[in-house]
Amino acid sequence: MGRASASTARVAEEFPVAVLVSGDGSNLQALIDRLHLAAEEPTRIALVVASRPEAHALERARRAGIPTAVVALAEHADRAARDRALAEVVAAAGARLVVLAGWMSILTREFLDRFPDRVVNLHPSLLPAFPGMHAIEEALAWGCRWTGVTVHFAEEDVDAGPPVLQEPVRVLYGDSPESLRERIRDVEHRLLPEAVRLFAAGRVHRDPARRRMVQVPEEDER
Repeated sequence: MGRASASTARVAEEFPVAVLVSGDGSNLQALIDRLHLAAEEPTRIALVVASRPEAHALERARRAGIPTAVVALAEHADRAARDRALAEVVAAAGARLVVLAGWMSILTREFLDRFPDRVVNLHPSLLPAFPGMHAIEEALAWGCRWTGVTVHFAEEDVDAGPPVLQEPVRVLYGDSPESLRERIRDVEHRLLPEAVRLFAAGRVHRDPARRRMVQVPEEDER
């Protein structure tokens, strides 16, 4: 059953999400397939915002009937001005969670303060190991036996927010960056939707006093 056929009965339950993208959008596609189009899931992708007009992720969103927007850094005086404009676009969509799914640009407090504890990012390592752009290559260069995937709260510092979910990925002898990236991507496509599902269910709690502490209780612990 498609999303449209169930939408009338589920309006009160819907959990609107904004997804920020910059490239191909394979993780966006996982969110569309596993959550947005699943009649039994409350998550609705209310908006996809790209940092570049040529991002293929925009076409993935359009095919799914999801509204899109482009907020490019080059069109604003500086990053703070871009982030103020971006926050207005996302807020207008009514998003209760902002998901960075391949958003390749640092966000400032101008954006993050508008959505406190409601912005999450995806990273291809077990943070705090290997933050930044070259996590897969660095894990191979170190000779790591294990790396992984982290879904974490976004902060102004790169890949610095506390984890919500993590899953290890084994590094195999003879792995190339491409072969390891493929296995990591498979985990990303499962772990990111699961994290969004937990937010939609109200099961992610960040300690207001100890900001690095995140509780994700099992259903029978609530």
